[in-house]
Amino acid sequence: MKRKSLTLLLATVLGGSVMFSSCIGSFGLTNKLLAWNQTIDSKFVNELVFIAFCIVPVYPISAMADLIVINSIEFWSGENPVADTGNVKTIEGKDGIYTVETKADGYQIKKEGDDKTVDLIFDKADKTWSVESDGETAKLLKFTEDDKVVMYLPDGKEMNVELNQAGVLAFRQIADNYNFFAAR
Repeated sequence: MKRKSLTLLLATVLGGSVMFSSCIGSFGLTNKLLAWNQTIDSKFVNELVFIAFCIVPVYPISAMADLIVINSIEFWSGENPVADTGNVKTIEGKDGIYTVETKADGYQIKKEGDDKTVDLIFDKADKTWSVESDGETAKLLKFTEDDKVVMYLPDGKEMNVELNQAGVLAFRQIADNYNFFAAR
């Protein structure tokens, strides 16, 4: 009887953590595992590793860990415990090749062949994103509690933007006007 009660309690707790968190999450652990598997050069070896990880059950265990524990932590704390801090990616843009390094509080971007860096920094206390370059810092946006974002415009003005299609479209029109005048 005790075993049945314990099983029922465990099932209820696990089900509740999934149902009440209402969070899809980023599935960081599972995605890192899949990304590692995709780095294997041979598509045949890649498939064999994939099948072996399904049989052994590496993928199901990582997915369950993401679903029950890691995504819930990410939802409630706002932080992903398996974030890619220190990860460096190379991106080829229309103006050159850039490296993007993931930092604990944002990203550092550097153009290949240039010593100058641009840092995108997230301040958890303020819920703001800022950009820092050449020793100067400028706020970009601030999250508010009511599904809005305060956008900081180049002339120092602030604009409240609703997080929906209409709000983003309105901001895009304002931003396009700033770009138009900056190009003159």
